[in-house]
Amino acid sequence: MDFRKYKTFQVVADCLNLTRAADQLGYTQPTITLQLQSLESELGVTLFNRVGKKTFLTPSGKLVKQYVDQMFALHEEMERELKKLENPHGLLTVAAPEFYCTHYLSLIIHSYISQNPQVKLQLFSCDSNDAMKKVAANEADLAIIAGPCDLPIMETLPLGKEDLVLVTTRELYEKYDDKNILMEKYPFITYKSGSNIQRLVNECMEEYGFAPENYIECVTDETIKRTVLYHTGIALLGSALVEEELRKGTLAELHRFPGKIETSMVILKKRMDEKNIYSFAEIVKRIWTEM
Repeated sequence: MDFRKYKTFQVVADCLNLTRAADQLGYTQPTITLQLQSLESELGVTLFNRVGKKTFLTPSGKLVKQYVDQMFALHEEMERELKKLENPHGLLTVAAPEFYCTHYLSLIIHSYISQNPQVKLQLFSCDSNDAMKKVAANEADLAIIAGPCDLPIMETLPLGKEDLVLVTTRELYEKYDDKNILMEKYPFITYKSGSNIQRLVNECMEEYGFAPENYIECVTDETIKRTVLYHTGIALLGSALVEEELRKGTLAELHRFPGKIETSMVILKKRMDEKNIYSFAEIVKRIWTEM
């Protein structure tokens, strides 16, 4: 299909005047006449009639004009959509634990949206295991997680490391001179079995030589911290989550395990080059190191 002939036909059909059509197209009138004759021969119909000095569309010409207008409208729409692909746009869904959402991603999202206003961001607050599952199922475009990711379909981009800290309230800490009694008397508040971070917790407890008999399982680290703050027991949490409480003295440190938690961004390998994901990942990597 020679689009030039159809474009010539569309302009002539709009103008119904060869002189004006020639000015718009930058062709000579003989060139326009040859293109129209070629198109009529190709379609097997007469497109225009002339009565005196006036040009009219034939019934066939009117029908062809209707479809040609639709064809070029679709072509223009395609070009607009292709241009959009040059810049991030549409929906971007990010999954992360509650602490990352409130303390890190709120700032990152503000920076990203200010640079990419055509993107609509959606944020899921969930534990690291569920965040990875959402990415694997294409329910989230990327995730920020605490702990390892062993899925071969994922690209893991390290963001940083933090300590794991065994904590309780200052009140309970000062109540017992023998910390072993404290740890035996009060429950160990921890993550649900099978969670991503729970494997690290188990390793640390084994390293510390403590095997709690009484424990409480929670879904999120924020819930664990709040439960500890109610003088319920002890917990092993990421240092970023408890540093403020340790500084204020509401929590006390029983033991610290340096650099145990690795925070990572996980993305499906096959989606790494998508504009939305790539642009967001670059901002996350830049800002995370500055915070």
